[in-house]
Amino acid sequence: MTEQEKLEIIVKALDSKRGEDIQALKISDLTILADYFVIVNGTSNTHARTLADEVEFQLSQKGIEPERREADTGNTWIILDYGDIIVHVFYKETRQFYKLEGVWADGERVNIDSLITKEELS
Repeated sequence: MTEQEKLEIIVKALDSKRGEDIQALKISDLTILADYFVIVNGTSNTHARTLADEVEFQLSQKGIEPERREADTGNTWIILDYGDIIVHVFYKETRQFYKLEGVWADGERVNIDSLITKEELS
């Protein structure tokens, strides 16, 4: 499976569970940690755990398991390390505290708009 296919599955999984402010950053030119970071937040600790679980489920259906999963005890942040893509799932306030988008501001933002479902407001 290519990185792009994996990235698409991750973003769609997060979107399907209503992840907020999904961002993908290409960081391969900046670090050897990974090629991409995907950053998202949930509205609660339970929502954050649900988002991470859905990514794991969708990728495991394709035979892909994370190399590592780290989380704090309250599920305010969860990291899924797939080697080439690292998924950062946060509770909203925790995301604002860590400000990963600012730390990795030199990374290239990946346009994922076509993968996100736009909801109609009534």
